[in-house]
Amino acid sequence: MTNAPQTGYAPVNGLQMYYEIHGEGGTPLLLLHGGLFDIEQQFGEVLPALAENRQVIAADFQGHGRTNDIDRPLGTVDLASDVRGLLEHLGVAKVDVFGFSVGGAVALYLTIRNPDLIRKAIISSVSFHPDGDRVENAEAVGEMKVEMIAGTPMEAAYLAKSPHPDLEHLQILLTKLGGYDIGGDGWSEDEIRGIEAPTLITVGDCDAVKLEHAVRFLQLRGGDVNGDFVGVPASQLAVFPGSTHFTGMARSNLVSDVVVTFLDAPMP
Repeated sequence: MTNAPQTGYAPVNGLQMYYEIHGEGGTPLLLLHGGLFDIEQQFGEVLPALAENRQVIAADFQGHGRTNDIDRPLGTVDLASDVRGLLEHLGVAKVDVFGFSVGGAVALYLTIRNPDLIRKAIISSVSFHPDGDRVENAEAVGEMKVEMIAGTPMEAAYLAKSPHPDLEHLQILLTKLGGYDIGGDGWSEDEIRGIEAPTLITVGDCDAVKLEHAVRFLQLRGGDVNGDFVGVPASQLAVFPGSTHFTGMARSNLVSDVVVTFLDAPMP
């Protein structure tokens, strides 16, 4: 990770929400991790490149990393409210956002519901509608037990960082993730078409999100055209080879190049 980030806790919705600020310059880039991950586990390998020429703000969600849990289910609407509270605490009025999985769902929500807040959006490894998800992944998440992740880096990171460093609270987190509330039935195609921010959609070629769904996402954002004749759309799709949902950030050099190139491109 980058050297000597600014760190702190923002009092938001009953949470002490942990955050880090790396680098400086440009529109801040907000990083939102996936379920059962945290800032370092999700973005540690790509953060130095992302923060080389811009400010990066990264946060741990409720019950993840160094942020405490509260008596509240996990869901997109509440997590988005937490993120808005964090940005208000930091005095940040506009960001680029890069969200992965659960973080991608929150990023998509903010992009649609709070368009004045988001300049560009990177939506990674998440569907805009449940029809785009592989059924077996949802079933597996709903049955997660602490015994299933015993000895994994996720268990070790939780026990090392959490304000509630015990297996009982880890099981509570797994149960909440199993019942994660996406906030309705997903987004309509018209809502996806209406997004104002240029959008980079990323997905692994072996992801929990179906590839045809990612292509439809792109089409609704104005992509899948003959760019030699009509120009390259502002919204784009990147499919990372040999990548599953849990290894979606493993091709760190490729991810960094794709994301930085998208963020540095002029606004349409």
